[in-house]
Amino acid sequence: MVKICCIGAGYVGGPTMAVIALKCPSIEVAVVDISKPRIAAWNSDQLPIYEPGLDAVVKECRGRNLFFSTDVEKHVFEADIVFVSVNTPTKTQGLGAGKAADLTYWESAARMIADVSKSDKIVVEKSTVPVKTAEAIEKILTHNSKGIKFQILSNPEFLAEGTAIEDLFKPDRVLIGGRETPEGQKALQTLKEVYAHWVPEERILTTNLWSAELSKLAANAFLAQRISSVNAMSALCEATGANIQQVSFAVGTDTRIGPKFLNASVGFGGSCFQKDILNLVYICECNGLPEVAEYWKQVIKINDYQKSRFVNRVVSSMFNTVSSKKVAILGFAFKKDTGDTRETPAIDVCKGLLGDKANLSIYDPQVTEDQIQRDLSMNKFDWDHPIHLQPTSPSTVKKVSVVWDAYEATKDAHGICILTEWDEFKTLDYQRIYENMQKPAFVFDGRNIVDADKLRDIGFIVYSIGKPLDAWLKDMPAVVA
Repeated sequence: MVKICCIGAGYVGGPTMAVIALKCPSIEVAVVDISKPRIAAWNSDQLPIYEPGLDAVVKECRGRNLFFSTDVEKHVFEADIVFVSVNTPTKTQGLGAGKAADLTYWESAARMIADVSKSDKIVVEKSTVPVKTAEAIEKILTHNSKGIKFQILSNPEFLAEGTAIEDLFKPDRVLIGGRETPEGQKALQTLKEVYAHWVPEERILTTNLWSAELSKLAANAFLAQRISSVNAMSALCEATGANIQQVSFAVGTDTRIGPKFLNASVGFGGSCFQKDILNLVYICECNGLPEVAEYWKQVIKINDYQKSRFVNRVVSSMFNTVSSKKVAILGFAFKKDTGDTRETPAIDVCKGLLGDKANLSIYDPQVTEDQIQRDLSMNKFDWDHPIHLQPTSPSTVKKVSVVWDAYEATKDAHGICILTEWDEFKTLDYQRIYENMQKPAFVFDGRNIVDADKLRDIGFIVYSIGKPLDAWLKDMPAVVA
């Protein structure tokens, strides 16, 4: 029986290994992590992450051929294939701070694999890593190998949160990069055979190591670039009276461009986009390509601009001050159908409003109060380090309350900011909400999900990103400092 071990029981490791276990009943899969609470959660009825369909997959395989354990060394020792899916956060200090990936966790995983292994192994990079990481890992493994042979493969994940299980069941492609040596190709074939249990052969792409590593960064950079492109256009639409949804639709009908990732919003979030672009920028700079680095930096600059533009619009519309005013925040996750708040635009929007002394009442159906308070009190990039290295008790942000109901959040509020496109926000009783708010009552729709005309008929002053402005908003121009 082939044995697979995955180091790291997070958003990538957990769901990926659960699906491999489901689709390959003859393979024993162990997911290991040093975090006892996280492994306990994977072994309970309350999984540590929310992902549609994940519960059913885990429950079907757990205890049969899928195991979650804190005994990292035992399972690495027994495994034929070791996936490494540990954090690669952005460095916060030292060489490359604010851009380069921090490979501390990766390196310690590699040293541990070398220490405990007594048989040849295939080591698979699953985390998003900078180009040439495999080379560094290979050096660590071979210099500590005691005669054992290791083959390194790069197998980046292309999952979208909220649809991760569906993406794993029916991937656009599975990408495997390996060394162009007979041993490297043999290892590549071994991993290919695992995926071939359910993925059509033409969808399993094989490349050299560096192409696989760079493809992941490139894919995320291209996706983020599309979002920043449409968000840049949304600012121009507001200035000219055009409608971004009509423009996006017209552009997206061009088959060369296509309709995906053309929704204007308050900005992109998630654990990968910003981190991977910063990483790409750093790699370009290190390879003497400053013009290329500058090009990709603009994608992040526009994203930051979009968030600050939204905050300025809120403040300027409400008589240029939100001091001591209650503002309801609907949605905190970076997108619907996930509880993930990493790099969510809601953090910067909330911090911007708190900077103007607003009182915030936040509601998100999947995000806990502890997580929200933690996010609002942490420094940039701290979220990407293991929880035991984060501030233990986040200093509660005084002017923030977290509630479990949209009607409670909006009661007596002066304005509402919709920051996540949860379906339930489309069907709220806005008449009831309007009656319980201070007047004039404002809705700032950061996701373009509400019917602005219906809300205006009720009495709201509505701002939708990239849509023609209310007369009220035209009289109160948002100035970006």
